[in-house]
Amino acid sequence: MRIVFMGTPDFAVGSLQAISECGKYEIAGVVTQPDRPKGRGNKMLMTPVKEYALSKGYTVYQPQRVKTAEFIEVLRALQPDLIVVAAFGQLLNKELLTLPRFGCINVHASLLPKYRGAAPIQYAIIKGEKESGVTIMQMDVGMDTGDMLGKVIVPIEENTTMGELHDQLRDKGARLLLQVMEQIEKGTVRAEKQDDGQATYASLLDRSMERIDWTKPAQEVHDLIRGFNPAPSTFTTLPNGRSLKLWGSRLTTQTSAAAPGTVVAVGKRSFFVACGSGVLEITEVQPESKKRMPAQVFINGRGVQEGELLGGAQE
Repeated sequence: MRIVFMGTPDFAVGSLQAISECGKYEIAGVVTQPDRPKGRGNKMLMTPVKEYALSKGYTVYQPQRVKTAEFIEVLRALQPDLIVVAAFGQLLNKELLTLPRFGCINVHASLLPKYRGAAPIQYAIIKGEKESGVTIMQMDVGMDTGDMLGKVIVPIEENTTMGELHDQLRDKGARLLLQVMEQIEKGTVRAEKQDDGQATYASLLDRSMERIDWTKPAQEVHDLIRGFNPAPSTFTTLPNGRSLKLWGSRLTTQTSAAAPGTVVAVGKRSFFVACGSGVLEITEVQPESKKRMPAQVFINGRGVQEGELLGGAQE
């Protein structure tokens, strides 16, 4: 079976690597987003998928838009039996979806129909879900609305971060993909319709979401901190107005009558902040213009004191 693979970030590398290493399929080409400038020097960086594909000697295509007539002809010449998509970053039209013999399948990092859209891993944690997973879907013209061909469930623990869940979903999704591809080739795959009435959406993350609102319950603040770790990160402000990124937190059984955002206690290894309800323990931070550090290091540098108010006036 001839495969064209479409993907861009590290999550997609897991699926491409699984197809490559299983040795059962011919990878006719790899399609990824164009290289983009990144960092302080605006250096052009390859996408993770491109980097991996080139290391394996695969032909890489980077169209600005895959839906152009010119690029569709390029794909047609590759004669794929199946197009596999994983976090590619561009929408496919009907002509593309019907081009391969077996159509196009997508490796989506949620238990569809929950969290259709661009940021399913972050939202699963931000919303306090107890489990997530990967769905392999037969693609159609809708936004993650196609028939489901396979699912794998991954539990989410109390302190699981987005980065940790991402890696679990990447690896388990890759293994599931190979199972579904084998079923497609054998003609044994079973498609299940999605219940659109149960659909939720994981829209693009907004920068305004990164600022901690201490008037929220401790559970919600904790979920946001771990849901944005390692990207895009959350922050609050110190009394001097400088920002403080928050990377690690733990729930406590404590309560406090102090105003939300008040540092109610400073221990040897962490400090405790009053929320709208409950108290949250902060275990890892990053002061402005400095590297990530354990809260203990920040405390030893007198970075925060009991009674101080973080975040300023809560909006």
